[in-house]
Amino acid sequence: MKKVAVFGKPGSGKSTVSKALARANALPLHQLDSIVYKPNGEFVAREKFDAAHSDILSSESWVIDGLGPISSFKERLAAADTLVYIDLPYSVSYWFVTKRFLKGLFVKPEGWPDGSSILKGTLNSYKTLKLCPKFWNEDFSSKLMEYSSCKKVYIIKTVSELNDFSLVCEK
Repeated sequence: MKKVAVFGKPGSGKSTVSKALARANALPLHQLDSIVYKPNGEFVAREKFDAAHSDILSSESWVIDGLGPISSFKERLAAADTLVYIDLPYSVSYWFVTKRFLKGLFVKPEGWPDGSSILKGTLNSYKTLKLCPKFWNEDFSSKLMEYSSCKKVYIIKTVSELNDFSLVCEK
């Protein structure tokens, strides 16, 4: 496990799992939101993102947390040796986004870009969740399993599996 892509819907626990994986395997952690967004919450120029993303992919090892532009996501899937898809039920993701918002009023959420608005980010997460069934669906899961012949693929479907996976990472 040297190049790990962690992805899933907003509020699914990607940052927590990524941090645990990076720490347990002594890998550099790259949270995609920190290269997608400027500190004020605006998007960085696509060219700047592409260059930063390419630099990470060409490095010896990494954990990357997030989705980003679809073309970069596909590059990440191809470059990774380990794929971690967190596919919790939508009701859980909505609850986790809401919980992150409430906690974020007091403490910056894990993996949250510096200076970004918790309210704006939460509203964007809700909008993204509404659109997710068009992308995160059974067709995607089937395509993802095609990678299992040449990569380690984990699909986490419940909060219990998420907690167990996080605990295993930390050992």
